[in-house]
Amino acid sequence: MAAPLLLIAAGGTGGHMFPAQALAEMMVAGGWRVKLSTDARGARYAGGFPKEVAVEEVASATFARGGLAAKALVPLRIAGGVLGAMLAMRRDRPAAVVGFGGYPTIPALSAATILRIPRMIHEQNGVLGRVNRLFAPRVDAIACGTWPTDLPEGVTGTFTGNPVRAAILERAGAPYIPPGDYPMSVLVIGGSQGARILSDVVPAALAALPEALRANVRVAHQARAEDQGRVIAAYAEAGIRAEVEPFFADVPRRLSEAQLVISRSGASSVADISIVGRPAILIPFAAAAGDHQTANARGLVEAEAAVLIPESRLDVATLAGHVAAILENPAAATRMAQSALGYGNPDATDRLVEMVLTLTERKT
Repeated sequence: MAAPLLLIAAGGTGGHMFPAQALAEMMVAGGWRVKLSTDARGARYAGGFPKEVAVEEVASATFARGGLAAKALVPLRIAGGVLGAMLAMRRDRPAAVVGFGGYPTIPALSAATILRIPRMIHEQNGVLGRVNRLFAPRVDAIACGTWPTDLPEGVTGTFTGNPVRAAILERAGAPYIPPGDYPMSVLVIGGSQGARILSDVVPAALAALPEALRANVRVAHQARAEDQGRVIAAYAEAGIRAEVEPFFADVPRRLSEAQLVISRSGASSVADISIVGRPAILIPFAAAAGDHQTANARGLVEAEAAVLIPESRLDVATLAGHVAAILENPAAATRMAQSALGYGNPDATDRLVEMVLTLTERKT
């Protein structure tokens, strides 16, 4: 008898794919078969999934990009994706389907709804994304990574926290080395695609630090490919040693070695920071739907583990002042690291797995 199948559907960003990967890792370890349903962009982020996970690319589209002609074809592409997903599910029926948000989840969740397969969604942010909001009344359960989560009227959710990859859990609570008169690591991350505003402001802010402090700073900065050259030049001009790359595959290690993290407040970034336990300066993405990145940051800020700077108030002097306040105060930095650990949810994946198992037991 074949092992039960879990179909995971996720959009092609780290915010969707990292918690999906965490669930896949634990379900595979528990003897389940797992498939990942995503689009071509998402498939490029699937390299960290267990090798046992089959990746199925589906036709998907978004109304948010392209001209009128492209948008007119969106319903046809989605319908084609739904039909393909239905045919695949009839050949190999999943015990459950779990969606993690993003337009590529529409085919799998729609097909599961039509075929009456047990289904649930996981929302990483404090505000539901467009696709998760659409399916919230049509699924059997909703797992919430940030609490409270703004849910539609009449819809209830269960707080699980945001699952993190095994590589992050391996670094959970890694000893924190307080800042001091020695080389200090500053990690700058801006989501899976980098953040242009961080590339604009962070190098100048670190260059504006007092000379004695600046001399000890070592930077790992994730920047968009088109910004990489100028960011490298800015750090070189300031005499700051820096690694600048479009993507760091070893973020867990870099987090564990950092004295300070400067980051967007995507749900996965917040979860990773809290599990490892590091002081952070968070700059929410101002254009995020429903201002959900500010909602994501709120817990770490209220725990006094992070400083929040809205984009509208981000400038060189403000950021430099906060960086100096943390790196020149080892006791405060250590308290922030400890507070981050207290806010983290290292058992989030266990809670999510339990929801999946409960869902399949109830429906089978």
